[in-house]
Amino acid sequence: MLKRRLPDRTPIKGVGKVVIVSSAKGGVGKSTVAANLSLAFARQGFRTGILDTDIFGPSIPTLFNLSGEPRLSGNNQLIPMSNYGVKTMSMGYLVPEGQVVAWRGLMVSRALTQLLREVDWDGLDVLVLDLPPGTGDIQLSISQQVIVDGAVVVTTPHTLAVQDAIRGIQLFRKANVPLLGVVQNMSVFCCPSCETETHIFGKGDGVQAACAEQDVPLLADIPLHPFIGDDAHRGKPTVVSEPDSSRATVFLKLAKDIGVKIGLTSS
Repeated sequence: MLKRRLPDRTPIKGVGKVVIVSSAKGGVGKSTVAANLSLAFARQGFRTGILDTDIFGPSIPTLFNLSGEPRLSGNNQLIPMSNYGVKTMSMGYLVPEGQVVAWRGLMVSRALTQLLREVDWDGLDVLVLDLPPGTGDIQLSISQQVIVDGAVVVTTPHTLAVQDAIRGIQLFRKANVPLLGVVQNMSVFCCPSCETETHIFGKGDGVQAACAEQDVPLLADIPLHPFIGDDAHRGKPTVVSEPDSSRATVFLKLAKDIGVKIGLTSS
């Protein structure tokens, strides 16, 4: 009996390095982390893009304050839409605003292929892939079909989020995707008035224990700061709106550390 052969992993055309930002659970701020990470790369002088692979709940158009339909290049490739020095592509640009996407697997697969293979990135140093929550078809397809330089798993300190993060780590291990480490988001609430710190989701012991157990580094602790959420809601992420703030510094350091890990250099 013949075994079905998996497709060969191939690079994304026009892209130097590919970094996955993933979470196995929704609501942990993964897209906000991915957006600020891409902006931090750009601020450090790299030609950067971000690809929103969440077919059903795209966030990148809102985070980058972009709308409309992308144009086609001369060779029928989608031309990314840009803001803040970052090129972006998302299903949110290809589906009318407010329209629900109710597709079965085949349609999702075709849409993902278009996003991965039919975009004219025109020579990026680094592309950040913002994956949807979970450990399903999209995560597997990308892991099996794309050459990825490293994956980042985002979690909060909450026990349920940590349990799902471990599943995300295990998925990438099984798919032989290099793991860069874990980002603990919403690690501590910083009161903007009195500067009191409160560990709303716990002190992060579970995240540290999970990293030790899974033998992956903890890359960053990102605070639960109301300004980070406000910046995201108004389409001007923290690295752009307050680049010299302490909360932006966390993302800038994260980008620098990841760049070292993957050997990111300007082309």
